[in-house]
Amino acid sequence: MAETVAACHEQGIVLRDLKLRKFVFADPQRTTLKLESLEDAVVLDDPEEDLLQDKRGCPAYVSPEILRAHRTYSGRAADMWSLGVILYTMLVGRYPFNDSEHASLFAKISRGYFVVPEILSSRGKCLIRSLLRREAGERLSARDVLRHPWLARDPRNELPPRAAAASYRLVPDVDSEMDVDCV
Repeated sequence: MAETVAACHEQGIVLRDLKLRKFVFADPQRTTLKLESLEDAVVLDDPEEDLLQDKRGCPAYVSPEILRAHRTYSGRAADMWSLGVILYTMLVGRYPFNDSEHASLFAKISRGYFVVPEILSSRGKCLIRSLLRREAGERLSARDVLRHPWLARDPRNELPPRAAAASYRLVPDVDSEMDVDCV
């Protein structure tokens, strides 16, 4: 996923509505992922300048700066926030910010406070915290994520045991209202 985001960013493409369900398995063995579509992506006029103004994204994945009224934001940094939400959701089994009311959900996202379960490795926690930074300029880039120690092959980076991870599962079904684009 991070490789796909990095490749898009290097080509001047900001994905804008990045979320877990946009990635699908590309083979029957389920070993390769692909980005299903670029339907919400924007090709930047100047690849060095990624400031956007539109408010686009799935509520559970939207970054704090997108929620701020009448401001431009870094499209790449917003994508990295969404990648952090994806990583957290995959490792923990629930969204880092969750609420049935959009206003409450957006308030939680704006505060940027979330809890990373102790069952995750220290490197995994570090990567999540490096992506889910309230300040967009403090987030890792897609290339930085690819260089992060958590992605290096190391036994300390192992996923939590299934039984421990299952106790945290609170991710709504795919058809949930949380997956509706309404920002």
